[in-house]
Amino acid sequence: MSKIGPTEIILILAIVLLLFGGKKIPELMKGIGKGVKSFKDGMKEEDSDAKSDPNTGK
Repeated sequence: MSKIGPTEIILILAIVLLLFGGKKIPELMKGIGKGVKSFKDGMKEEDSDAKSDPNTGK
């Protein structure tokens, strides 16, 4: 498969802009950012739980 070039990225961004509109895109990106942050925080919490109690087998 070929790599995604600049033309494809511009085309994808144009389609996203048409689908969601200019006002919805910042809200969408904010939601995605919060989701990623929540996921990372959950992973850190899980790691700290595993390190603090090595006797739990999960």
